[in-house]
Amino acid sequence: MSEQQYPLEGLKVLDFSRVLAGPFAGRMLSDLGADVVKVEPPDGDVTRLWGKVVQGLPGYYHQQNAGKRNICMDLRAAGAKELVFELVQEADILIENYRPDVMPRLGLGYEVLKAINPKLIMLSISGFGHGGPESHRPAYAPIVHAEAGLMYRQADRSSLPFSDLPLSVADTNASLHGLVGLLSAVILRQRTGLGQHIDIAMIDATVATDDQVHYAVEDSEDTSAGANDTWDTGAGTILLSADFRFFWRQLTDVLGTDDPTHKEMPLPEKIRMRREIAGDFFTGLSSWTEVEEAMGKMNLAWGRVRAPADLLEQPTVAARGAIVQMDDRAGGTRPITQSPYRFSDAKSGVRGPAPHRGEHNEQVLTAWLNKTPEDVRALRAQGVLQLDEEFVSVD
Repeated sequence: MSEQQYPLEGLKVLDFSRVLAGPFAGRMLSDLGADVVKVEPPDGDVTRLWGKVVQGLPGYYHQQNAGKRNICMDLRAAGAKELVFELVQEADILIENYRPDVMPRLGLGYEVLKAINPKLIMLSISGFGHGGPESHRPAYAPIVHAEAGLMYRQADRSSLPFSDLPLSVADTNASLHGLVGLLSAVILRQRTGLGQHIDIAMIDATVATDDQVHYAVEDSEDTSAGANDTWDTGAGTILLSADFRFFWRQLTDVLGTDDPTHKEMPLPEKIRMRREIAGDFFTGLSSWTEVEEAMGKMNLAWGRVRAPADLLEQPTVAARGAIVQMDDRAGGTRPITQSPYRFSDAKSGVRGPAPHRGEHNEQVLTAWLNKTPEDVRALRAQGVLQLDEEFVSVD
């Protein structure tokens, strides 16, 4: 039996992106086997300031950039653009998530890079896309959450003031849609021999993946049958994904709970009384075993409301390795999220810790461009290449 391979082995990726939308796409490509090289400016990705720092690597940066190699380049330095052109000649994919005017202003717009390498596939992720009326606007995920109606809907349903979502939906949606576009372009290139420029707007990706947007654009009422209620059990709080009427039928018909209400009773009073009985039922479940048994008998979908700190105790997360231990570069390990791809006959998964700035300057330029150590030293002397001397040794 032949050794399993990574699906994207052999693909070369230049990752000029920062923060989340671009780096997450690059991290997934790396987990799938691509050689992803993060091209980082001397002042670093802003996420190098976010999270617990171990051996110079903060948690946020580590999670989104694990498995990549790193070259640190000052794109404003004389000779930097020419070095990018050399790398582009060898690359299959380039990822960037600057505002649409930035790469062209640096002399690195798609038309320029396409002339150098017609097979190049370039993914550009921005808040409002290229060529639209708001393409000039800076945008992080919260801006898109506000503009796409997510913040309003959350406040409307919770009766709380407007606030941002607790995760960067706009970033990760754009990133995952960007991955679909990239891999589609790779397949198309096999037929045409030509690359593509993929323009992903975060607001487009957010709207496209909003399963409830049709209620708003068709001015209709939310008539979905599902309802999510939280209940306090003796073991802890759960979320029950079931219409209360269905739950009540299961509670009375399957578990035999008495219903003291009658047809002549006013509906608000009937609902109040039934919910009070339901609340007593839940608080009487004193352990998670009892909760699971009761929910199973009633065939109800439910979930334990966990604090994020308890995630490692979630049985499926633990059993399937959704969080794994990675070398912390300080003699120990640290937890990191694992990519969710489980192939029947291929490898995938995080392949190493995140890199320091400039850690792989020589390694990448030697492997991709056949540069000598002397060439690399010269580029460093010119200010084109830099590195974090606290963590990367200087020859």
